[in-house]
Amino acid sequence: MINGVLNIYKEKGYTSHDVVACLRRIVGQKKIGHTGTLDPDAEGVLPVCLGRATKLCDMLTDRNKTYEAVLLLGKTTDTQDLSGTVLKECDTSCISPEEAADHIYRFIGEYNQIPPMYSALKVNGKKLYELAREGKTVERKSRKVHIFQIRILEMSLPRIRMEVECSKGTYIRTLCHDIGESLGTGGCMESLKRIRSGRFSLKDSVKLSQVEEKKQQGRLMELVIPVDEIFSELKLVTLKESCARIAYNGGPFSPVCLQKRAECNPGEEYRVYDEAGHFIAIYVYDGDKRKFILKKMFLDPEELRPGKTTGDKTQR
Repeated sequence: MINGVLNIYKEKGYTSHDVVACLRRIVGQKKIGHTGTLDPDAEGVLPVCLGRATKLCDMLTDRNKTYEAVLLLGKTTDTQDLSGTVLKECDTSCISPEEAADHIYRFIGEYNQIPPMYSALKVNGKKLYELAREGKTVERKSRKVHIFQIRILEMSLPRIRMEVECSKGTYIRTLCHDIGESLGTGGCMESLKRIRSGRFSLKDSVKLSQVEEKKQQGRLMELVIPVDEIFSELKLVTLKESCARIAYNGGPFSPVCLQKRAECNPGEEYRVYDEAGHFIAIYVYDGDKRKFILKKMFLDPEELRPGKTTGDKTQR
């Protein structure tokens, strides 16, 4: 089984689930999951986790995202993008570039965003878009999102191309809709490209066709990012052979178990390895207990039996 992450460039027309299905066929394994839904009409970065890396899915989904979007003023739709039914159109000739920019920049910071009806969020066990297709509208609770930065890349009214850095769970469609409402003209999203998801960038992403080509050449692993490399910003510690079994079983261990003396900072996370170089888990140091406590396990001890290999040796 392949364990690691592929930085996929999701092309238009594919759902995130389509990408996973294609990769299962290409790679030849079932254990694959994506790290954040992109609408079919959207494109861009979609990290996909394979094998034990699927344990990363929730952690990677939590990371901040950066998008490039085109806001179209003067048109309101039921989906908040151009795929939906037009509900209202409005003249935008009275809006100046300065006024448009002023209203856009007001959204930088925290704001309460109401998720769109056409979304995969569930209410009473049913996805909102399923209810929307039945002609039903239900009350949605607003939730706090954070817009860290907005850069206006091009303004040719009624279109505005902008780059948005935001927290997880932010709907760029809804941001476009809300900016339009703020200006009094209405607005919707004309196009969307995700250019960054956490540490994964657009320039390093690969299309499904490229993955398939590498697979046919027997060079697929050139594209797979090892699980431990995802945590390259964390300090690395190695356990003495006598203590490794504790970590294999997810147990807490003290600093005396470390092969080399290291500065242990309360609340700090660490990559933990055994002497053979196998990546075991992410641990966090508890200063009160003076113990390393498991945060996320990545090694299956069964794979350390003679004749088996994890394929996750560190690149130190």
